[in-house]
Amino acid sequence: MAFRVGFGYDVHQLEEGATFTLGGIVLDYHKGATGHSDADVLIHVICDALLGAANLGDIGQHFPDTDPSLKGVDSKILLKDVMALIRKEGYKVGNIDSTVCLQKPKLMPYLPEMKAVLAETMNIEVQKISIKATTTEKLGFVGREEGVSAYAVVLIEQS
Repeated sequence: MAFRVGFGYDVHQLEEGATFTLGGIVLDYHKGATGHSDADVLIHVICDALLGAANLGDIGQHFPDTDPSLKGVDSKILLKDVMALIRKEGYKVGNIDSTVCLQKPKLMPYLPEMKAVLAETMNIEVQKISIKATTTEKLGFVGREEGVSAYAVVLIEQS
């Protein structure tokens, strides 16, 4: 059985009054991430990691921010499309390990729901998804609450 590893990294700016979608759910917070789509940084890094592992490019190649039809798109739709692409190539998800860097709000209360939504969206077991959260101890753009960043590593295997 062949195994492949992929890595993803993304950043989105935070803006007062914007909707904050993260891990497929909407957080109750006065700031939200901005971008061409719904700016779900966690889903974006998972998509990039999956595409990279399967040697299928990156999220920008498949879903360019110049495509007006993708303006405001729910990132869960993008994730479903990425899953279809890797399955077409004969791969399945082994596991996902991700980290979200965010000063506020605290993410611990949201993590179980995020995992459940991602597992359902990807049609995989929730136990295959790890989401961790950290701050940057008030340092940098994350610490100043100007943005959110995320990282993901995925293992895929031939099915």
